[in-house]
Amino acid sequence: MKVYQCTNVGKVRKNNEDSLLVTDPNIFVAADGMGGAAAGEVASGILIDTVKKFLAPIPEPLDEKILAKSILKASAAILNEVYKNPALKGMGTTATILHLYNNQAYFAHVGDSRLYRLKNNSSLEQITTDHSYVEELVRRGELTPEQAKVHPMKNILTQAVGAMVDIEVETGSFNVDGDEVFLLCTDGLTNMVEDADIEKILLTSDNPAEKLIQAALDNGGHDNVTAIVVSMAS
Repeated sequence: MKVYQCTNVGKVRKNNEDSLLVTDPNIFVAADGMGGAAAGEVASGILIDTVKKFLAPIPEPLDEKILAKSILKASAAILNEVYKNPALKGMGTTATILHLYNNQAYFAHVGDSRLYRLKNNSSLEQITTDHSYVEELVRRGELTPEQAKVHPMKNILTQAVGAMVDIEVETGSFNVDGDEVFLLCTDGLTNMVEDADIEKILLTSDNPAEKLIQAALDNGGHDNVTAIVVSMAS
C-alpha cells in the first residue's frame, strides 16, 4: 500500500480550514471546515482530534458503525466548543473517513467532501453522496449534474458535523479486490478539476496527491484543497 497526502490553502483564501488524518491502522480522514474567520479551522481540527482519540483504542476492524460513532462524537465536541465560546456559533465541518482492513473497506461520511474508488483501472467511481442542496435537486430530477456545477447555491450543505444537533451519517462497506486506488478529497478539488482529469492523474502520476492539488491551483484554486490517495497497487 502506498499513501500520498497533500493540502493547500489555495489562491484566494487566507487560511486553510481543511484538515486531514493519515494514521495506523489504515485510517484516512478528510475534513473541510466552515464558519468564517478561524472557526472552520477549529471545527475540522476538533473533528480530526476527536476521531483519532476515539478510534485509537478500538481493535480492528473498525466497521462503518464505529466510524459513524466517531463522527457523532466529534459533532458533540464541536457543539460543546460553541457552547463554551458563542463567537464560534455556526462553525462545522465535513467528514469523510475510510478504514481498510484485510480485503474490506469501511467508510462514514457527512457533507460534500468525497470518497472515490478506482477499481482495476476501470472508471472512477464516487462512493459517497454529496449532502448538499443542489445534489438533492439533482436526485429529484430538478437539476442536471451539469447545471448543479454552476448553481449559485452549490455550496449549501444539508448535513455538516457540529453545525446542527442531529446529523445523519452515511455509511457503507465493500470488498477490496485487486489493484485499487482510493481518493479522499475536499470540494476544493472537485469544484476545480473534472472527474475525468482526476482519474487520469490517479492512473499516471508518481505523486497523485500533489498532482491533484496542482491541477486545482492551475484551474483557479478558489478554495482550500486537500487530497489523500491510497494505492493498493502492487
